[in-house]
Amino acid sequence: MTRGSKISFKGKVVQGVHDMFHVWKKEMRKVFHDQGVLIFFLLVPLAYPLLYSFIYNNEVVREVPAIVVDDSDSGLSRRFIRMVDATADIAIVARCTDMDEAKRMLRDGKAYGIYYFPSDFTDKLSHMEQSQVSIFCDMSGLLYYKAMLLSATEVSLKLNERIKIARAGNFTAEQDEVTAMPIEYESVALFNPQNGFASFLIPAVLVLIIQQTLLLGVGLSVGTDRERNRFNDLVPISRHYNGTLRIVFGKALAYLMVYAVVSIYVLCVVPWMFSLPQVGQPASFLAFMLPLVLACIFFAMTLSVFVRNRETCMLIFVFTSVPLLFLSGISWPACAIPDFWRWFSYIFPSTFGIRGYVAINSTGATLDEVSADYVALWVQAGIYFVLACVAYRWQIIRSRRHAIGDYKRIRNMAG
Repeated sequence: MTRGSKISFKGKVVQGVHDMFHVWKKEMRKVFHDQGVLIFFLLVPLAYPLLYSFIYNNEVVREVPAIVVDDSDSGLSRRFIRMVDATADIAIVARCTDMDEAKRMLRDGKAYGIYYFPSDFTDKLSHMEQSQVSIFCDMSGLLYYKAMLLSATEVSLKLNERIKIARAGNFTAEQDEVTAMPIEYESVALFNPQNGFASFLIPAVLVLIIQQTLLLGVGLSVGTDRERNRFNDLVPISRHYNGTLRIVFGKALAYLMVYAVVSIYVLCVVPWMFSLPQVGQPASFLAFMLPLVLACIFFAMTLSVFVRNRETCMLIFVFTSVPLLFLSGISWPACAIPDFWRWFSYIFPSTFGIRGYVAINSTGATLDEVSADYVALWVQAGIYFVLACVAYRWQIIRSRRHAIGDYKRIRNMAG
């Protein structure tokens, strides 16, 4: 290689780096000067996690309104009602004379469930027969059903213990314990001690917010570029936008710098503010966050090629948030998702990001224990980087063709 070729190669590298930082500077200026991009990149990640966390901050449903229909009207049924009402989950708001009245109150939204005691509730127990309590619950809200069922189950177990001890005729407290519970059990809630809805759902939502805001912000930025371009091209006619890698790296660097801060806030600060489970190692979390953010960035850059104007990204990406939450395997078990949709979910970084982040942050998994999701995110980052380069290369070719065609028309008109 001659000295001239070495200098030429070095000059191209220097020019490429200079152009990359020019693209980075232009993209950073758009992030902080375009109100729409600023909303999606900063305001939405700032406000949405707080909004969702405040909504679910109570973690569990308490004091669910319930109605009692007590045809037995016995001491035991009244004790059962008092014990249910004393639980944290249920509040007895009315006692109805019959089921018709109770059903009307249920339809009017004055309660979410009915406890029904048959007239022979105590008589069956007196004759050594099994008795029952019926629960009628509004299944439009599964948390109401959970509260009513668990409260009735706990109370029935307590009363069963007392009935068995009273009939056993034991002489010591130790005999009473064995009679009440021959096999002792202990329930331990791992990784979610409150059995709370926020601790279960919010971590998945936080990862999805990062992906969706990147899709919307990058799409809005690209739509703006197309609207301002004479030929509706993505890449402007400029010597700084004359190479694929410098464009892709410049844009990605700008997004990475913004979302390095945004991701720390969304995935670390928000769970800390609302006392959500955080038992993961910081090193594992930071190592996992890098491919997650890169995969989301290059995924957003690849899909943004299909955005034709500022409004298009809203039509394409907004509606996908809820389906992607289900496809992640958090709100609905992955093993119960049909094979087609499970494979389809692997297209999106949020699928692996949610699973890995929840495992690290909420259950204390190490990077080795989430290696499958970690490697999958790096693979996605590589694939979407290549696709973004191909897409932008095609856009550069289109811009050159339009520029050459425009030049020829002007020359013909001048001739």
